[in-house]
Amino acid sequence: QVHLVESGGGLVQPGGSLRLSCEAPGSIFARHKMGWYSQAPGKQRDLVAVITTGGIPNYADSVKGRFTISLDDPKATVYLQMNSLKPEDTAVYYCNTDPETTAFWGQGTKVTVSS
Repeated sequence: QVHLVESGGGLVQPGGSLRLSCEAPGSIFARHKMGWYSQAPGKQRDLVAVITTGGIPNYADSVKGRFTISLDDPKATVYLQMNSLKPEDTAVYYCNTDPETTAFWGQGTKVTVSS
């Protein structure tokens, strides 16, 4: 069973930046779109960014222009660069395929945006 491993979260002030990383077997990248999902306290998990196997990104309106998703195939890692962070970005962030694969859910990485 494969679990994806997210890292890079933390506490940041509004307007700050973080870069999240997700390590996954390279074979997953070759076959699936990869996405970053966020789950704020008490809310459902939402897809905020996705990238195709060909490297084409797409974003939820709430993060468009602020977040950038990218793939590093040799490192088998997918990144989420988060800029101009807002308090409403506070959530646990997970990576997974799009559509999601239940068996791949990891522990996520927590992002807290607060002054």
